[in-house]
Amino acid sequence: MRTPRNETLTNASSRPDASSREDDPTRKCILSREHDSRSQLIRLALAPDGRVLPDVRAKAPGRGAWIGVDRAELIASYNKGRLRGALARAFKTGEFELGDDLPALITSALERNALDRLGLEARGGMLLTGFDRIETAARSGQLHALYHAADSGLDGRAKLAQAWRVGSDREGSALKGLALPVERPILSLALGRENVVHIGLTDRLAAKRVSDALGRWLHFIGPEPQPGSPQDHLREPTAPCETASQGASAHRPDDIRAGASPAATVHEEFE
Repeated sequence: MRTPRNETLTNASSRPDASSREDDPTRKCILSREHDSRSQLIRLALAPDGRVLPDVRAKAPGRGAWIGVDRAELIASYNKGRLRGALARAFKTGEFELGDDLPALITSALERNALDRLGLEARGGMLLTGFDRIETAARSGQLHALYHAADSGLDGRAKLAQAWRVGSDREGSALKGLALPVERPILSLALGRENVVHIGLTDRLAAKRVSDALGRWLHFIGPEPQPGSPQDHLREPTAPCETASQGASAHRPDDIRAGASPAATVHEEFE
């Protein structure tokens, strides 16, 4: 169920040991029928008012349904009626409200969860910002993950990647950082620091936690469609410095609105 975009993510952090997933039980995606660990899937749950909402931290009571597909696949399943049928089987009832803004709600919840995780690691002292500090950690072999703001310079990314390869004795490999789909004002706000352009993690377990949170988000939103492609209308165009929960877009009336703007607090019922 992973996408090429998530294969890129594995370059951004050291691969965790297989034993690190032993306490992460598996669940089955209701749409693809494939099994994966809970940390890689997205839980959907019924709100008290009967709406189907994302429960990305898997804390809501009652029956849940797990999905591992990306946004485009979810939209296709909604439009064909497969999503409603799969949810009815998982919830053991057909009495629920399935809004066409579900993809936007999931996107917003996953983005918030990923940025919250980065903020927690920053407050815990597991995260570095600033080009010089990250470069020093990379060259000394202390770096376990490397990320960049979407508006960071290619030259800076390349220099830090080279320092990381040298410090980890992996020169000539494809090891490099990952550019996140948010710009520096959003990262700065999430981390509570000024002008966050590059992010480095110096703790292996912290890098694993961040990789899991980012991986779910990036897998769900999928690669950016090319202009004019059949999937181009599924994009969520956002103005600079907007989060997924702030951006809004209008799509064809016969398609689920992947870019519909949800209320900022909707998914907080399950978090």
